[in-house]
Amino acid sequence: MSEEQKKQLEQQLWNIANTLRGKMNADEFRDYILGFIFFKYLSEKMEIFADAILKQDKIAFKAINENTAQGQELIQAIREESLEQLGYFLKPSELFSEIAKRGNSDVEGQSNFIIEDLQKVLINIQQSTMGTESEDDFDNLFEDMDLNSTKLGKTPVDRNEIIAKVLSHLDKIDFALEDTELDVLGDAYEYLIGQFASGAGKKAGEFYTPQQVSTILARIVTLGKTKLKSAYDPTSGSGSLLLRIARQVKEVNMFYGQEMNRTTYNLCRMNMILHGVHYRKFDIKQEDTLEHPQHLGLTFEAIVSNPPFSAEWSASQLFTTDDRFSQYGKLAPSSKADYAFVQHMIHHLAENGTMAIVLPHGALFRGGAEQHIRKYLIQEKNYLDAVIGLPANIFYGTSIPTCILVFKKCRENPENVLFIDASNNFEKVKTQNTLSDEHVDAIIETYSKRTELEKYSKIVPLSVIEENDYNLNIPRYVDTFEAEEQIDIESIAKELQAFKKETQNTDKELAAFCKELNISTPF
Repeated sequence: MSEEQKKQLEQQLWNIANTLRGKMNADEFRDYILGFIFFKYLSEKMEIFADAILKQDKIAFKAINENTAQGQELIQAIREESLEQLGYFLKPSELFSEIAKRGNSDVEGQSNFIIEDLQKVLINIQQSTMGTESEDDFDNLFEDMDLNSTKLGKTPVDRNEIIAKVLSHLDKIDFALEDTELDVLGDAYEYLIGQFASGAGKKAGEFYTPQQVSTILARIVTLGKTKLKSAYDPTSGSGSLLLRIARQVKEVNMFYGQEMNRTTYNLCRMNMILHGVHYRKFDIKQEDTLEHPQHLGLTFEAIVSNPPFSAEWSASQLFTTDDRFSQYGKLAPSSKADYAFVQHMIHHLAENGTMAIVLPHGALFRGGAEQHIRKYLIQEKNYLDAVIGLPANIFYGTSIPTCILVFKKCRENPENVLFIDASNNFEKVKTQNTLSDEHVDAIIETYSKRTELEKYSKIVPLSVIEENDYNLNIPRYVDTFEAEEQIDIESIAKELQAFKKETQNTDKELAAFCKELNISTPF
């Protein structure tokens, strides 16, 4: 997609967002807009699929008369194929374009009230999957879209009007689904998710990892690989990290994820399908990852995560016998689950795998149980491969500095750990710091080549980390100290003496002028 096309798309999407802006919070109207986009995608995918089947009969899917026996026969045949291939089914009258057209109809005598029809269609999409392989993947996907909510308007007529407007705007956007080189829909989705996160602060930003940070994680865990057996994110959010991995390699055989928040879980499943990931190729679960893990017994080749920073968890003593935590001797503190996520991910990491996790800087140097776990991971297991310091204020909703920890079970460089201090490499955009492509490339190149650069990166032997009592605070290892310019006191003293002499001469001249004018001198 050209820059011009991208700008046009963003403008169209901004117009749609403005239709709902002011009526509700960003994280609330997000659910409606992204839900409608998903409905449009499913409809267009359905129509393209059905038209291909009907091509030899020279019939368009929309042209089928649903009220005739022949029409019903065709629909039934297409339904069976669609459930097998796409995992869902829509009738011609249920397509997005048909609903949008009815909602904005000015034909006399024809009702443009579509709320009830639209609600039924969204329910029908889910019900079409009942008893099929895709049932879990489509279950309650549209549950956050309450079309009768007073947030959309005080009266049914008001609500109908606003929904019809949004559908009309969306209907004009060509997602170009048949052009395999373009990902208009994916770009639209990511743009909106990013806008909602930046506009709503922590509440809407908690499920979103900035694109450049996602890219760093994805590139690290895919280095040297073109195919992956599996990719996993234990705090999958909107699915952006998993999808970023998909962009770095030719093929990922299976995606796995778990998300605690129900709304975000729905968003993640939508996002996977919107980006062309077949329902058979992802397994996203909804539950608390630490308390109720859903993928026990599985290991993954690539693991990425941006867990909630220093979240609370139960740290129940029952976990001391859990295979994820038992070997460490201590549990992460209940007030900070950062290392509980690390331990969980290590447990699921394949022997040939790589994992990269974003954590707050405090995880590098806090004492107590966290220090004990760090020591075990480095001294006993030797899994820590790199520590990367990121700039402050790059995540929505928090300004704290963060870091990326990279772990491998089979390390190519078992004698040392690479430290990268990228905390000063950023661009300021309004009130947010961002990473440019050049900043990302610098991190990846330094990591992949394990290069030592002055004031940026350092290869640190394990013995030095041991001497520092397993404190990983980056300034201990990467010296970024800038020496101040030395001051020549003797030279300054001479300058002051010269200035004093010059002042005395000026005072004499001024006194002479005052005497000549017969006025008092000012000193």
